[in-house]
Amino acid sequence: MADDQEADRFSARARRYANLGVSAGAFAARAGARRLVGGESADTARDLAQALGALKGPLMKVAQMMATIPEALPADYAEQLISLQSQAPPMGAAFVRRRMQAELGPDWRARFAEFDLAPAAAASLGQVHRAKGLEGEDLACKLQYPDMASTVEVDIGQLEFLLKFHRRMGPAIDASEIAIEIAARLREELDYEREAKLTRLYGAMLADRPRVRTPAVFEALSTRRLLTQEWLEGEPVTRFDRAEAATRNAIALGLFEAWWRPFSRFGIIHGDPHLGNYSVVMRGAEDAREVEAINLYDYGCVRIFPPTFVGGVVDLYRGLADGDESRVVHAYESWGFVNLSRATVDALNIWARFIYGPLTDDRVRTIADGVKPGEYGRREIAAVMQALKAQGGALKVPREFVFMDRAAIGLGGAFLRLGAELNFHRLFEDTIEGFEATALATRQAEALERVALA
Repeated sequence: MADDQEADRFSARARRYANLGVSAGAFAARAGARRLVGGESADTARDLAQALGALKGPLMKVAQMMATIPEALPADYAEQLISLQSQAPPMGAAFVRRRMQAELGPDWRARFAEFDLAPAAAASLGQVHRAKGLEGEDLACKLQYPDMASTVEVDIGQLEFLLKFHRRMGPAIDASEIAIEIAARLREELDYEREAKLTRLYGAMLADRPRVRTPAVFEALSTRRLLTQEWLEGEPVTRFDRAEAATRNAIALGLFEAWWRPFSRFGIIHGDPHLGNYSVVMRGAEDAREVEAINLYDYGCVRIFPPTFVGGVVDLYRGLADGDESRVVHAYESWGFVNLSRATVDALNIWARFIYGPLTDDRVRTIADGVKPGEYGRREIAAVMQALKAQGGALKVPREFVFMDRAAIGLGGAFLRLGAELNFHRLFEDTIEGFEATALATRQAEALERVALA
């Protein structure tokens, strides 16, 4: 039986390599021909998106992660990739039955009062089914697609396929650590037992934040490849783009607490902050509704930072606010940047002042005054890259910086889309009040030990 399973895994990897080879080969042929005749890079970017999009699954997730990290890919490539849907074909009813039996045993169906074999949602690594527990609980069952471990390993190996194009462009940054970080997080996402622990961890970290709700985990109905949680009802955040200002601001406040509170108190972030991972709970009559809470979903991509990294975030904030250059440099070094010249620090400060601007500005404002939704940070990123390229060489970005920056961009973009106007300075001051790295280290260790992640 073990030999058969190994053969199946080998067969799955072989098929994946073959499909990747065909897609990459066709793309390379078109790109090479276009270079000979001086074709436009935008056409080449569209070909790359089509080649990867046809494969779906983890590689598409990797491509989209790369696309959200500044300068990890050329801008026209990133724009094409980020627009694609990272979604594999859904498993049919018969296949779902076999998968559920493999995870919970032959009597799996008797463990639910109801189970919808049609998926309620699908993503790159698995799909979600609605169900009811034997005591009437509303459940969300996330079932991983078959052969995902093999598929992920193949696709991680193909990161080099994306990075080749990055290196050819004479980039301002060295993306090698970015690739290592993405690979580590993607492997973690395969482990639903780990995600169950992280879900409980977030419930504990946000227990005193009534604006944010996290789902309960049903351990007896969960395995390494099946995660059963409480189904949290809510409305999509995108439905509130044109809502009253008070509603939009309340949603933004919930997003702020869901992200900054765990980071500033425990050194932990939700590394996938796109709007599909939140929903809004409303209360009251139809003509007088107000925000009760936001739901936070999907804990597969969670980053745990050393306390020194969080200390660097606070140091950079204080250094920029006080004009303390030595503290700013110390912050960058505590994140893992090395051999920093004055010119490099000046370049990094362009981005830092943009991200920290609303946090150091003590007034009610948007996250980026005068910036349109969808353009958050673009001008500043371009300025940083121009300044770095003028120095020659490529700045090596520490791996711990990758998801911190990605999450900050995602969160800022969400605030901008909502048109939220808050005093971000006072909110941030509240989250870091009395910050001490040693105290954070103690809280983090205790929290991780409680959920057996120590």
